[in-house]
Amino acid sequence: MDESTLATGPGTDGDVEAQLEQHRVELTAHCYRMLGSAFEAEDAVQDTMIRAWRAYDRFDGRSALRSWLYRIATNVCLDMLNGRQRRARPMDLTGASTASSPLGPPLPEVTWLEPVPDARVLPTDGDPAEVAALRDSVRLAFVAALQQLAPRQRAVLILREVLEWKASEVAELLDTTVASVNSALQRARATLAASGAATASDPMDDAQRDLLTRYVDAFERYDLDSLTSLLREDATLSMPPLDLWLRGGDQIRAWMLGPGHGCRGSRLIPTMANGLPAFGQYRPSGPGGAHEPWALQVIEVSGGRIVGLNSFLDVARWFPLFGLPLRLDS
Repeated sequence: MDESTLATGPGTDGDVEAQLEQHRVELTAHCYRMLGSAFEAEDAVQDTMIRAWRAYDRFDGRSALRSWLYRIATNVCLDMLNGRQRRARPMDLTGASTASSPLGPPLPEVTWLEPVPDARVLPTDGDPAEVAALRDSVRLAFVAALQQLAPRQRAVLILREVLEWKASEVAELLDTTVASVNSALQRARATLAASGAATASDPMDDAQRDLLTRYVDAFERYDLDSLTSLLREDATLSMPPLDLWLRGGDQIRAWMLGPGHGCRGSRLIPTMANGLPAFGQYRPSGPGGAHEPWALQVIEVSGGRIVGLNSFLDVARWFPLFGLPLRLDS
């Protein structure tokens, strides 16, 4: 059933649900960019679907179904963001620590920008150039930069720059003027340019696959000479929900030989997060040296080097979401 049929005939509940479900992945990506949380994005999309289903008999077809759903989803996100603090990465909150810095207490979940599985926010097919652009639009650095924008300014930039809506369409969605949309977009662009988030990550090609193969080999052997040779000199290591983060191969190496020495003997299981390579890390910390979940690593790569090692430690949240096992067989 196409959108013209949907707009002119009542259809069955199953028809409506099928039409709505076709947009779930792109709506989840949109809500994730707005909210910075995989779980909140899913809640927002579910709320959007319920509102759309209930209001479907009042949908008069003056706009495409897709545009109508984006209107609902954007307003759901703006309501959720009302009065909330922005989510951040450790690098947004404090200066760099050293390998000898004491660990502070974990900060609440609402503090942090969260990772999201590729399967929840990226199409499995489509034009390669379009998929690559969408992949860049959910990168950790880009989404973190979006969180620095006021919510309505954030919505304007996403709708105009990521989804390529016309200014008049965005103005109609947000019940404002074209001049206001253009002004908000100009300010948002300046903020993103200052953050450096506009730099795209390396594509997943043979060179990156080779880099990742060497990273896994070095990490699992705990060969820190080989591992640090893969890092750019200003590479960072972060570990939410801890606010401690490190910059530079020397500090990362010292941390892994010191407080992080329990990672020796780890195994890495590949996955994908935020359009980036990722791994479930399992440390040999269980009974008899059994490998237990320790972190979801999300790897940022630029210029043929690793520039970010992001270890999300709340495995009870992340491993089920990413379909990673909670135990590894011997």
